[in-house]
Amino acid sequence: MAISPPSASRQKLISTTKGERIYAIGDIHGRYDLLRDLLRRIEAHSKALPEPGSFHVVLLGDLVDRGPDSAEILRYLYELDKTISGLIVLMGNHEEVMLRVYDGETLLLRPWLRIGGAETLRSFGLEPPPRDGDPVAFLEQMRRAIPRELMDWMRSLPVTARSGDYVFVHAGVRPGVALKRQTKTDMIWIREEFLQFRGEHGATIVHGHSISPSVDLQPNRIGIDTGAYRTGVLTALYLEGSKREIIATGEVQALDASAPAGPAHWDRSFRRSRG
Repeated sequence: MAISPPSASRQKLISTTKGERIYAIGDIHGRYDLLRDLLRRIEAHSKALPEPGSFHVVLLGDLVDRGPDSAEILRYLYELDKTISGLIVLMGNHEEVMLRVYDGETLLLRPWLRIGGAETLRSFGLEPPPRDGDPVAFLEQMRRAIPRELMDWMRSLPVTARSGDYVFVHAGVRPGVALKRQTKTDMIWIREEFLQFRGEHGATIVHGHSISPSVDLQPNRIGIDTGAYRTGVLTALYLEGSKREIIATGEVQALDASAPAGPAHWDRSFRRSRG
């Protein structure tokens, strides 16, 4: 499904950096099946096009919670990031909360469980603690069950990336604040102030975090969180030069878990920032 180009009232068509082909993927939330399906669709889409100067897949955060397979997603992306260049995984608010719990913020344990942490724990073979359980003892159990290398990798995730006229973040940006002065908290948590703002941000913001029934195309932003964990629709936005297109999962088909997923010609030149 093609997206209409920007309004002609702009001085120029917004564009990626010359030669860059980008696929931005919205919130996965524990749906490993949908991620593998979408990566195969991306690979088929890219193979039908001329060879790009560089190729990037950008995941907009919220890998974990709510869906059933957070552990599998983290293991898969951790290994993929070590072997394939051009993959950029941004941090979302759910990753931040999980890290804070893992690091010992016991007061966040119950809130995290309510927003999908319970499903994440089960994916690692842990049952969530009872309400009267000892949170300190449980966090020790959690640290034994979840490999530290996965959490250290998650901790290292950048919060934003940019290509030409596009900036990629999990949640959005603070209106009226220069892009270089945005805070990590806003970029992974902001919602209504960003969604309701109709002015310019200094770039077109590609984001997830806020679920919409279909791609939320606005003059200043593009939202691609289509609620994959509950709808079965995981969405990617293809960008190359001034071209835009949507690729999304539909009815999920059985997948061969041993088959490779994702193009092998990814490039790490894409700019990213840890905030």
